[in-house]
Amino acid sequence: MTILVTGSTGNVGAHVVRSLNARGERVSVLGRNVQARSFDGERLFLACANVPEQVAFECAAIDAAVAAGVKQIVKLSGPDASVHSSLVFERWHGEIEQHLAASGIPHVLLRPRTFMTNLFAYAPATVLRAPAGDAAISFIDPRDVADCAVAALTGDGHEGRVYTLTGPAALTYAQIAAELSRVLDRTVAFVDVSDDQARGGLLAGGVPPFLADAIVDIFRSQRAGTMADTTDTVRRLTGHDARSFAEFARDHAAVFRG
Repeated sequence: MTILVTGSTGNVGAHVVRSLNARGERVSVLGRNVQARSFDGERLFLACANVPEQVAFECAAIDAAVAAGVKQIVKLSGPDASVHSSLVFERWHGEIEQHLAASGIPHVLLRPRTFMTNLFAYAPATVLRAPAGDAAISFIDPRDVADCAVAALTGDGHEGRVYTLTGPAALTYAQIAAELSRVLDRTVAFVDVSDDQARGGLLAGGVPPFLADAIVDIFRSQRAGTMADTTDTVRRLTGHDARSFAEFARDHAAVFRG
């Protein structure tokens, strides 16, 4: 069986490719210019960065998979995907999921919470400035998401399932700063800022306005408690517990040190 992988250089896709190769699976990596003749595999891992072309790319990949007779798609989606969402990325994922459902291809939806790797944006970590308040957020290690994707791609009985993936605990930014302080052996502080301050800082850093707005909206949603829950889905799918932020911070201490 050949497994097709899109987003193969992303936070999750790169780990998916490595894990599949380690298992001895046949892997084919696809770029964004997808055509039916590119699809010579039986199962597809569908992922794309949050770029303006995301919906068009993923829907084109689904159409090409239909034409090529792909038997199953495992889609990396958003935590609360819905065409009615006020969050732009969740709305995009909702549109893609809707197209996937209409395609008729058996599929699996992975809905991870916020990635721990998003915290690399603060490296070198000395101060975490974010409009996070005391929001508890169930960050997840992308390696765990990849492990779940591999389980769905290589196993049976997952068709039609929607898996919410989280880390083992929901942490506040203050707790994250404290953990980084322990790992890095230096003080890392959390400074709560307003939405306007956060947006201004993102724009000053060169982030496009649509993306700055999207990021601030996500923080607003997190403060409302949308990512405070945890699940044991990683353990159920992979047989191992989800990695803690402490493990992640130790494994990537060099990145956080900058």
